[in-house]
Amino acid sequence: MKSNKYFFLGIILCLFGSICFSSKAILVKLAYRDTQVDAVSLLALRMIFSLPVFFSSAWFISKKGNNIKFTIKQWAKIAFIGCLGYYISSLLDFIGLQFISASTERLILFIYPTLVVVMSSIVYKERITKYQWIAIIISYTGLAIAFSGEVSVHQVSTNQFYIGAILIFACAFTYAAYIVGSGRLIPKVGAAKFNSYAMGFAAVGVITHFYVSSNRSLLHLETNVYAYSFLMAIIATVIPSYLISEAIKRIGSNNSAIVSSIGPVSTILQAYFFLGEPISVLQFVGTLFILAGVLLISVKRKPTSTSI
Repeated sequence: MKSNKYFFLGIILCLFGSICFSSKAILVKLAYRDTQVDAVSLLALRMIFSLPVFFSSAWFISKKGNNIKFTIKQWAKIAFIGCLGYYISSLLDFIGLQFISASTERLILFIYPTLVVVMSSIVYKERITKYQWIAIIISYTGLAIAFSGEVSVHQVSTNQFYIGAILIFACAFTYAAYIVGSGRLIPKVGAAKFNSYAMGFAAVGVITHFYVSSNRSLLHLETNVYAYSFLMAIIATVIPSYLISEAIKRIGSNNSAIVSSIGPVSTILQAYFFLGEPISVLQFVGTLFILAGVLLISVKRKPTSTSI
C-alpha cells in the first residue's frame, strides 16, 4: 500500500509539473506578441530570475548532514545533462516558437516520451513493458489526431512552419536525452540536489551564451518583458523542475515521460484562453486519447516500476 501511494504521488507530481511546464510556451508567445524581445534575451532573463532559487536550494541541501558529495564524474555528468536539457533544449524551443503556434510546439515536443523509451531501451537495455507500449500507442494516437486538427485549423504549410517544426523536434530529442540521463543520476544523488545543480549549470550556460552572442542590454527593457520572464522563471521553470525531478525518482523516467503527455492538452487549453488559438474537434478527440494513455500508465503497472 505504501509503495502504491509513493507511486501515485509521483504521478500527481508529474502531472502538475507538466502542466506548469506547458505554460512556458504560452508565456513565450505572449512575450513575442506584446514586446519586441528576442529569443536569446528572453531565455537569458528566464534563467537570471531562476538562478538565485537554484543556487539557494543547492547551498541549503549541501549543508544537510546527509549530503552526498559528488564525484568529479558526477559533476561532469550533471553539468552536461543540465545544459543539454535546459540550455540547448530551451534555446531550440524559444527560437522554434518564433515560427509556430504554442499548441503546435507542444504537440511536436511531446514525441519525446517515445524517444525516452527507445533511448532507455538502446542505451540501458531497459525492457519496455506491455502497458508502456499500450500507453504509448494510445497517447501518440491522440497526439497524431490532435496534431492533424492543429494543422487543419491554422492551415500551416509555410517554410517557417517547417523550420519551427525541425527546431522543436531537435528540442524534443535533447530533452529526451536529459530525461534518460537524469533518470540514472537522480537515485544516486537525490532529486532536489540534482535539479538545483543541473538547472544552475544550465542557467550559467544560457547567460554566458547571451553575453557572448548578443550586444543587447538586458537593462531598460519593456516592463512586460520582465513580468513574463519572471513568471516563466517561477511558474514554468523552478516549480515544475523540482516536481518533475521528484516524479522521476518515484516512477522512473519512462513513466514520467508518458504521464507528461498531458502537456499538449494543457497547452492547447491555455492557448485557447490566453492566446485565442482555436480548438478543433480533432484536438478534443486527441485530448481524450492522451488522457486515456495517462490513466493507463497510472493504474496498470508492475510493482517494480518505481525502480530505475
